[in-house]
Amino acid sequence: MNQPKVKYSLSNWDLVTVNPNYKTWNWKDIFCFWGVNVQSIIGFSIIASLYTIYNLNTFIVFIGTILGSILVYFFSNLIGKPSQKFGLPFSVLLRSSLGFRGAKFFGLLRSIVGIFMFGIQTYFLSKAIGYLIRISIFSIDNSFLEQEIFLTFLLGLNIIDWISFSIVIIFQAMMFSVGIQFNKKLINASAITVYLGMILFFFVVFLTDVKITIQAFTEILNFGNILDINNLSPILTVTGTIFAYFSIIIISFGDYSRYVKDEQNLKKGNLSLILNLIIFSFFAVFIVVGSDVFLNQKFGNLERIFTNPTDIIGKFDNLQITIVVLFFIIVASASTNLVANFIPSQYSLINFLPQTLTLKSASYIISTIGFLIGIFWFTLLSQIGILSFIDTFGSFFGPIFGLMITDYYLIKKSIISNKDIYSVENESIYYYSKGWHIKGVYSLILGFIFSASTIWNPNLMFLQSYAWIIGAIVSSITYYLLARK
Repeated sequence: MNQPKVKYSLSNWDLVTVNPNYKTWNWKDIFCFWGVNVQSIIGFSIIASLYTIYNLNTFIVFIGTILGSILVYFFSNLIGKPSQKFGLPFSVLLRSSLGFRGAKFFGLLRSIVGIFMFGIQTYFLSKAIGYLIRISIFSIDNSFLEQEIFLTFLLGLNIIDWISFSIVIIFQAMMFSVGIQFNKKLINASAITVYLGMILFFFVVFLTDVKITIQAFTEILNFGNILDINNLSPILTVTGTIFAYFSIIIISFGDYSRYVKDEQNLKKGNLSLILNLIIFSFFAVFIVVGSDVFLNQKFGNLERIFTNPTDIIGKFDNLQITIVVLFFIIVASASTNLVANFIPSQYSLINFLPQTLTLKSASYIISTIGFLIGIFWFTLLSQIGILSFIDTFGSFFGPIFGLMITDYYLIKKSIISNKDIYSVENESIYYYSKGWHIKGVYSLILGFIFSASTIWNPNLMFLQSYAWIIGAIVSSITYYLLARK
């Protein structure tokens, strides 16, 4: 008599528990991981703006930055520990809280947000490639770009834009679909390369006029009225801004922590986020302040200080500096796209169709949809306010985090059944109600309502930086009250 086969149709080579021999990530790799997340144009602009534009006390910005990174450290440890222990990605671990069907559909939200942001990031990344192509053509023949072929536009893109965008899409699809161990090498190389680039740019700015540059930098170091109670509100604002910047990566941090050797390396690596922010903040602020001094000497009193690196190099009007900085911008943007958008989207897509998709096929889907988003971004998508809808999808991330943490630490007592988590049999402890955990879904929806209200309710928009945390707290408390025995 044949034994009945257990249906593990939720299993997939890319979703199964990581072999201990493949857990090769150490704290240095996590340091580079957080370095890549910090080293983006948006990160550069946010940090530089906080220190130079908003008339905030330097102490306030620094303390707020540290507090925000401590929150990220704390939450990343909580969500990263179970994935490190059991070798499971975010979307698989979510089955414990929502059931296998609930994890499929709610986990897919991470892919939707990731793919959309991947398309937008790729669009802006292709612009940097396009600038390099134009510089190359202009250096050969400065009148060649005036040809009619370069003045014909389709969907707001000319032939150079189409070529550069296609190059970026194809390159990312090929490089990012190789596998996590190769991606680790890309992440490490990118983090080190960008830091070397910032050091190089730092000395370029510093050596333009050492005395005046140092004086301008020290002038913004204002530590007056440190103990003023009125500092509390701006500190909380800066803390929320820093946390909100990193919040998208926290929910899917398990996709990376599953490859970390042990919990000690995980915690040590996550702690390096604080060091990354301090290093990056120093270089970003010095570069912005020093560049402002140089540009004011060259052009007179400028109307505003430039905090975007592309704006800064545009004003420098130096071809060599422009080419070098564009190269580092391309490296930083591509690696951020990989870490924050591409890899999380891969795993969530595979979890949605585990019997159909592989790492490569999921990568091609992401690249194809990202291509469509990118080409329609300028002429259509950016005009209809679609980012508000993407932010709304992202409002599920805080509640999902709260649900998963409460379920793992308080309800399941840090126990996961590796066998049942891949099974669709009704005997599985994660089968719940035909694959849906109703208590988890209810808690998630309630947390989402509170989180999304900070986007759509004008009276609550001042809490938008804390929407993630608010949603996490509401779903966590609700789920605990419903699921406890």
